Amino acid sequence: MEELVINGISIKPGSTTHLELPVADLYTGTEMQMPVYVTRARKPGPCVFACAAIHGDELNGIEIIRRLIHTKSFKLTAGTFIAVPMVNVYGVLSQSRYLPDRRDLNRSFPGSPKGALAGRVADRFLNEIVLKCDYGIDLHTGAIHRSNLPQVRADLTDPETRALAHAFGVPVLLNAELREGSLREAAVKAGVKVLLYEAGQALRFDELAIKAGVRGIHNVLSHLNMLPPKKATRRPKVEPFEARKSAWIRAEDSGIVRVYKNLGDQVCTGDLLAEIGTPFGETVVAVRADRDGIIIGKQNIPLVQEGEAMFHLAFFNEADEDVAEHIEKMQDTLLADGIVPPIGDEPL
Repeated sequence: MEELVINGISIKPGSTTHLELPVADLYTGTEMQMPVYVTRARKPGPCVFACAAIHGDELNGIEIIRRLIHTKSFKLTAGTFIAVPMVNVYGVLSQSRYLPDRRDLNRSFPGSPKGALAGRVADRFLNEIVLKCDYGIDLHTGAIHRSNLPQVRADLTDPETRALAHAFGVPVLLNAELREGSLREAAVKAGVKVLLYEAGQALRFDELAIKAGVRGIHNVLSHLNMLPPKKATRRPKVEPFEARKSAWIRAEDSGIVRVYKNLGDQVCTGDLLAEIGTPFGETVVAVRADRDGIIIGKQNIPLVQEGEAMFHLAFFNEADEDVAEHIEKMQDTLLADGIVPPIGDEPL
């Protein structure tokens, strides 16, 4: 089994290690460190990373990693798993999407050891963690005041990546192009296959999104034969559907919003999604679906400016009602594991 060295520390097969990866200190002189969890089986196998909080206000992924590594069934039988619950430690401290230099870390890869702060953090994370792996799972949420239905975004034209995305086990898969400066772009260029999991909203824990994320990572590791075989279950299997494309429906006017449709809802062309009105209750404009699809993202704040994105619709080759049915099956499966709020309810 190949030697694994992170920040000069050699991690032996059959061991579990917590370490701190130094990054640039605060101007107060306070040391800043990126927490890293590594567990290795004695048997050789793939090396997989999972990371969260590349955007510092996206907290669901932190909880997904916390729960995963304390799950009783999480015992590697082969390979290596590296978890980084907080990549953008600065953003987590300030509850901000960005770094102190106002740069987006997920647009700063591959970075540079002599660049701006964002570039230095990107370079350190990429070289110390990502490039030592074969596969990765990047955990995200919607932005502030926006929620996403649990979904995986990946290069579905690559057969191996597509198989991993299907194994994750959420109903919606999006064939997403690589964005310049993103972690996924830098990883894929280096031959590391990455899934991007989107679910919930910023600065909130969403129980459904967290449970789906924990199970999804577990499913991927099982697919790679890194965990013991699963026990047979009678629960319905979640069959994912691949979206042809997706698009946001934007506000045609400014005002106060009354919402009629929520995450996971199937909509048809012309369906009323929301109404935008005046402070006196008069309707200014009706927001309607411009095609058939499933709502996979939506704005939560009941105030909107003209041109603002309100509903994110995904469009499928399969019948949309089948997708909606599988979204319900996923929710039922997760409800069987404990009390989970329905998809349309407010996050915790």
